[in-house]
Amino acid sequence: ILFFGSNGVEARRAPPSISYLISENLFNSIFLHKDDNACPARNFYNYTSFIQAAKCFPSFGNTGDIATRKREIAAFLAQISHETTGGWATAPDGPYAWGLCFKEEINPQSNYCDSTNTQWPCYPGKSYHGRGPIQLSWNYNYGPAGKAVGFDGLRNPEIVANNSLIAFKTGLWFWMTEQSPKPSCHDVMVGKYVPTEADLAANRTAGYGLVTNIINGGLECGIPNDARVNDRIGFFERYAQLFKVDTGPNLDCANQKPF
Repeated sequence: ILFFGSNGVEARRAPPSISYLISENLFNSIFLHKDDNACPARNFYNYTSFIQAAKCFPSFGNTGDIATRKREIAAFLAQISHETTGGWATAPDGPYAWGLCFKEEINPQSNYCDSTNTQWPCYPGKSYHGRGPIQLSWNYNYGPAGKAVGFDGLRNPEIVANNSLIAFKTGLWFWMTEQSPKPSCHDVMVGKYVPTEADLAANRTAGYGLVTNIINGGLECGIPNDARVNDRIGFFERYAQLFKVDTGPNLDCANQKPF
């Protein structure tokens, strides 16, 4: 956004905080139960940390028209809600009112160390299991996430479950960062995704379903009526309604090949 100072010199104004699109009241009405005693992450995922983290990624929620901006924020919050949900089918206020209930993977099956990755080598004794709102996993994600947002991801992965601001920053880093051949979730939601020939052949069409494919397509996409995909959609539909915006097309990835 450009403006001219009193001396006529062009200057660049920082993008506005997304707080004008998502107030603290709206945030709390989205995450009705995140601070319940039943949630291990209670009092961890606070509104202030979310807004502060978003300021480090100025394009997030600030790209396109108002509807596009709201839809992107709703989509991000929906995806992190699925990753951290404590909801169940008959839960109070419905299953989609229980996002951000967990901050760390329960009973991880491994330490998520890819020992073949020499660029981001695992540190002895450390586990790179899911932590934070996007459930950041694997050394090859912790390393670059830490470098981008300012912590030692390989030596101190635990901080993602101990520092609310850093936790939200890792989620937004994953959302905003293209990891070839995958586009960024951000580009998909704001209309900047340009499919390659391989994407067209794999039916990877733009929409919320493609974001699911980016996040966990290897396990969830190309499967008819997958319960995990439907859960992600359920959160998004509820949040889009609260933001008073439509969801857009292509909500699932049942007919998409994973990346």
